[in-house]
Amino acid sequence: MKKLLLLMVALVICAGAYAQIETPVRWAYAAKKLNSKEAVVYLKATIQPGWHIYSLNVGDGGPIATSFVFSKSKDYAPVGKTTEPKPLSKYEESFKMNVTYFEKEVVFSQKISLKSATAGSVTGKLTYMTCNDKKCLPPDDVDFAIPLGK
Repeated sequence: MKKLLLLMVALVICAGAYAQIETPVRWAYAAKKLNSKEAVVYLKATIQPGWHIYSLNVGDGGPIATSFVFSKSKDYAPVGKTTEPKPLSKYEESFKMNVTYFEKEVVFSQKISLKSATAGSVTGKLTYMTCNDKKCLPPDDVDFAIPLGK
């Protein structure tokens, strides 16, 4: 009976080691108040070596573009579109097209109109897709809350 129990424990440990989820991208957030009516929120992706995420603008038939959806609020509203630095570009055989992407790290920014002096956090969801030269991971959705500070 002890041998059977030890075998079962060993199988569970081994299965857990193989079932680790790859997370080659880490997200961090910050905000800067420009004045009492405006702020900018920053969404930073830190990407492990060998991996990349796609820009905000990817053509039809390509990978999933990075996107941001900001929650509706009576305290704030996004102004214009989310911006990004100039992305890298290359032809990817798997999509049969040129794609724009980022490696290492990228900071996206969004201007926010403050409708209330008591606006606490900007909330929403981001979606991104990560690939390396061998595979792509399924798109991932991440909820965020970015404190606006004082």
